[in-house]
Amino acid sequence: MRVLWVCNIMLPAFARANNLPWSDREGWLSGAYDRISSGKKSGNITLGVAFPSESMGEEPREIDGVNFYGFSENLNAAEIYDEKLESRFKKIFEDFKPDLIHVFGTEFPHCLAAIKAFNNPECTLLGIQGICSEISKVYMANLPENVYTDTTFRDRYKNDSLVQQKEKFEKRGENEKEAIRLAGNITGRTDFDREITAGINPKAKYYKMNETMRPTFYKGAWRSVNTVPHSIFLSQGDYPLKGFHFMLEAMPEILKEFPDTRLYVAGNSVIGRIKRKTVTIPDEQKNASGKSRYPLAIRISAYGKYLKKLIRRGRLGGKVVMLGKLSAEQMKEQLLKCNVFVCPSILENSPNTMAEAMLLGVPTIAANTGGIPSMLEKNVDGLLFEAGNVEELTKCVKQMFREPVIAAVYGDNARKHAMIIHDAGENYKRLVEIYKDIVNNRMGGAL
Repeated sequence: MRVLWVCNIMLPAFARANNLPWSDREGWLSGAYDRISSGKKSGNITLGVAFPSESMGEEPREIDGVNFYGFSENLNAAEIYDEKLESRFKKIFEDFKPDLIHVFGTEFPHCLAAIKAFNNPECTLLGIQGICSEISKVYMANLPENVYTDTTFRDRYKNDSLVQQKEKFEKRGENEKEAIRLAGNITGRTDFDREITAGINPKAKYYKMNETMRPTFYKGAWRSVNTVPHSIFLSQGDYPLKGFHFMLEAMPEILKEFPDTRLYVAGNSVIGRIKRKTVTIPDEQKNASGKSRYPLAIRISAYGKYLKKLIRRGRLGGKVVMLGKLSAEQMKEQLLKCNVFVCPSILENSPNTMAEAMLLGVPTIAANTGGIPSMLEKNVDGLLFEAGNVEELTKCVKQMFREPVIAAVYGDNARKHAMIIHDAGENYKRLVEIYKDIVNNRMGGAL
């Protein structure tokens, strides 16, 4: 069985073999890769991997018996479809001759291009993570109109205002919908993604397949004695969808009862300045001296500006700590130190950081939205609140702080649940079952 993965990132195995940096955010792919390339329980799979690379060239490279192919994709303009990708994928398919393709990264141009070029829906498997078409509908996450229509110099310079960001998601969503319509098989993991994809393509066969998290989160367990008292952790907050502003709106009421509360936020900071940068100025905008380049501090976005306003209004100075980008080990360390993990997003399908928090047994609060109820059972594994409802969010945090023993029980339950859902061995077995089912259906017999 020849299977080609069409990925949106470089796999660590390729990066290590070529002394290149890599991201470990798609940990389950690496786990499946290791099993296939080692030949253990591989299900007689011959694997190929295609991924975005500007330096690979046309020829494949073999590592561990796996052929790697590169393709060129502008990830900075993922909303723009590039037809040239189709011809590149046709060459890859001609060389590798896959029985089926498994495509990841529905929000990127390569996804639709690969599916079009392969032109074989019955042997196309599309993996769902988030769903851009649904995200675009709620992208502003209840922001006041004067906030989402505002623009800063940074927004204008980068052509990246909140309105423009929403438009980009809408364009990604249209490409994603077309990819779903053209795929004969879909993998997902929540009731939400099953319902949405069925609405777009009711003829596609849906396979439920849970995701495996990064290996580091399967070791260690949260203990209240090791935490910073009344500390809250958010894994991301750099665009409205993630709901950072909801948490900031909740903080003043939380602080009235728990004045030592601290909010820790990972990811890109949108409330500080970006480093000084030299900017090229068009001829018509040169100053009287004719200078075309000058140093400029690019300031924060309109969303960052609003977050700073909330911090000032809520008198949250010193109460909010921006951590920047964290490695897997740093993320784990922060999760184990926090009193509670909060996912305040207006919409999510299956947020990986929430799954990682649950694996560690961290008491978890999340918005009751999208696929989250398929991951966390309310009042058993943690607390759920109505998405965007700041009053309910506030009550949930206070409840966790007031009842530390019950919070710990939630964490233990979540850990047991997550260990079942995210069991690497079981998820790999399911992956092989899906591949065999697709190929058998095409061939009309058992492998």
